[in-house]
Amino acid sequence: MHWKSAGRWCRLLLFAWLATAAEAVSIGGRGYTSLADWAASNGLKLSRASEDTFVVTGRTTRLVFEKDSHAAEINGVKVALSFPVAMDKGVVYISQLDLVKTVGPLTSTPTAVQRKITTICLDPGHGGKDTGNRVGGRSEKTYTLLLAQELRDQLQKAGFQVFLTRTKDVFVDLPTRPAMADQRKADLFVSLHFNGTPMDASRVNGVETYCITPYGAASSNAQGEGANHGPTVANGVEKKSLLLAYQVQKSVTRNCGATDRSVRRARFAVLRDAEMPSILVESGYLSHPTEGRKIADPEYRRQIAAGIVRGIQGYQKLFAPPAPMPSLQPTRSAAVGPVTTKKKPAAKTYGAMVKMGEQMGDGR
Repeated sequence: MHWKSAGRWCRLLLFAWLATAAEAVSIGGRGYTSLADWAASNGLKLSRASEDTFVVTGRTTRLVFEKDSHAAEINGVKVALSFPVAMDKGVVYISQLDLVKTVGPLTSTPTAVQRKITTICLDPGHGGKDTGNRVGGRSEKTYTLLLAQELRDQLQKAGFQVFLTRTKDVFVDLPTRPAMADQRKADLFVSLHFNGTPMDASRVNGVETYCITPYGAASSNAQGEGANHGPTVANGVEKKSLLLAYQVQKSVTRNCGATDRSVRRARFAVLRDAEMPSILVESGYLSHPTEGRKIADPEYRRQIAAGIVRGIQGYQKLFAPPAPMPSLQPTRSAAVGPVTTKKKPAAKTYGAMVKMGEQMGDGR
């Protein structure tokens, strides 16, 4: 078997083992696993915080789940599950797909070393005839471009090469945006937006970050979309997109003191057609009376941009190679002469072969 294929199979087998370490049951026609059994098999502990709230903890892990809910919290960041946590006969269950596609990637250390991020494509949402959300004379297309320009400047100062899908108020077709990123071989694609709602405008505010929906699941904003949607090109790098979305969501909400409305899943055109890790950031609600005014303030947009930069840097660090170990080679002595040691050839253990397969098979 080719090493690239072997690496993919090794990763699939690993995540399948994590999901099936505990006995599986069928709920609503889908595979579920006992949360307590899964936690125990991974050295974690399940406790009940309230009648409907369950907490899984470990030395560096804290997961919070709600009964009959898609809502979860992973190490302090809200994340939308693909299927609700279920309870049957006093036992709490989590879907196997969520263990493999969401919980697993966000609670384990990436094993593959990714090439250094050099080029980033920023996509200011809307433009031209497409105004996006309009609230009190403020148009989303205006502020996405201003944010993109600020973010470009900060990323360039941080050492990245950056280009925009539009640099002025013009209309750009949705398929053209990720295509531009593909053609110019961008390492990351970040689409920038601002939200709006006609309902409860005075209450709804905060940041949402989207990445591609896993195959076999419905999107967070499904709007009638079924779970049987076929795979997209973006599903080939969906784990990396999830990790990028998580890091950006964490950094932006903390840097701006904004409400965390969670990492979410979607099959937006700009996400599903991108070949590189890609996210769409809804950096706030124009419709909210306070947050809308903040979005119009250049200083607040600088804070948003700084949060995105830190999120991208945090994502890159996840894949950074480990620091080299200090040399233990004995020093030479002029009196004794050179010291030589014989090295036995390293045995190709199964673990080493798996690691090699992962490194060779995790490219874009």
